[in-house]
Amino acid sequence: MMAFLDSNMLFDSTIRQELSRQFVATMVVMVTVVMTIILIRTFGQASRGQVNPTEVSLVMGYTILGYFPSLMTMALFISCVGTLSRMYNDSEMVIWFSSGNGLMSFLKPILHFAWPYVLTVSLMALLVWPWANFQIQDLRQRFEKRGDLERVSPGEFQESANGLRVFFIDKHIVGDIDKSNVFIASTEKNKQSMTSSQSGRIETINNENYLILNNGQRLETDLATQEFKLSEFVEYGTQESNKGVLFDEKTPSAISTWDLIKNPRPTYLGELGWRISIGIAAFNFLLIGLAVAHMNPRAAKSSSMIYSLLIFLIYFNLINLCQAWVSAGKINIFIQILGLNGCVFLMAYLWLTQRNLNFSWKSLGKRVVTDPDVKSL
Repeated sequence: MMAFLDSNMLFDSTIRQELSRQFVATMVVMVTVVMTIILIRTFGQASRGQVNPTEVSLVMGYTILGYFPSLMTMALFISCVGTLSRMYNDSEMVIWFSSGNGLMSFLKPILHFAWPYVLTVSLMALLVWPWANFQIQDLRQRFEKRGDLERVSPGEFQESANGLRVFFIDKHIVGDIDKSNVFIASTEKNKQSMTSSQSGRIETINNENYLILNNGQRLETDLATQEFKLSEFVEYGTQESNKGVLFDEKTPSAISTWDLIKNPRPTYLGELGWRISIGIAAFNFLLIGLAVAHMNPRAAKSSSMIYSLLIFLIYFNLINLCQAWVSAGKINIFIQILGLNGCVFLMAYLWLTQRNLNFSWKSLGKRVVTDPDVKSL
């Protein structure tokens, strides 16, 4: 009896240690790759004026935090498939099967290892995902609400919030007040104007910001008649537009889960179903990983991993597709949650049972054909 218990303890601890090492290694690689991609994308958004360059690290951190539920789900799936495939390849599975542990026996140590991560994925999808998206949207709102002159960086052409003016400043002389070689191109009231000056400064008059230009020229063209007027000035003032891009409503991904439940509109229900489905999918992927992991000596060693990634993409895209259908009012949220994930769970469990019993329709057909009683009939 003691030997049997020791064998089970050894079996559980060995599987959990293998899964832990594989999970940590997979998470490190995936987070590194995703960080690199997000860093490049965030720098691109900052160069286009969509993100404050000084807040790139914050936006990148919130974005990675929001992606963590999906990353952890994929890491659990890959670690499960990778660990079991290696054990098949090194003939360790033969030893465990010979000791009386069937494929279903691996389900207990896998769930024992994975349940904290599955719970973490569910909580992060319900709580951290909307919070991170809200923080990103808030940073972008504050950046877009700045005045036109606050957006301008030395040596770069910057479009105003309303898209009617383009600013260029050669360099800053004293902080952000005095500016050198200022150029402004604008289109207003069927007239196009280009103004350049040697220097400029910002002044506040009646609680409004004005850009005061010194020693420059202004070329104004009538777009209807094509007549133009060139004038020189010693001092010229133009009002700054302080109205940035306003966001009247938060996107569904930035709304808390409780608010989604209190406001059951289609777009909100689609987002709510997606968050719940991510946690269920993390559990389903464990069953799929246990069922799909095997090693065919006549196939490539990476065949199981390729099939696994293909299954992951299909399942994850189905979750996103159901979210879009619920948001469009085509299906119900219960079909999204119970229909899709329930069907996947049932198919994964049947597949796992078939692998555990080593059942095959082909072998069943052969046994039926070679049965003497059947032949006599």
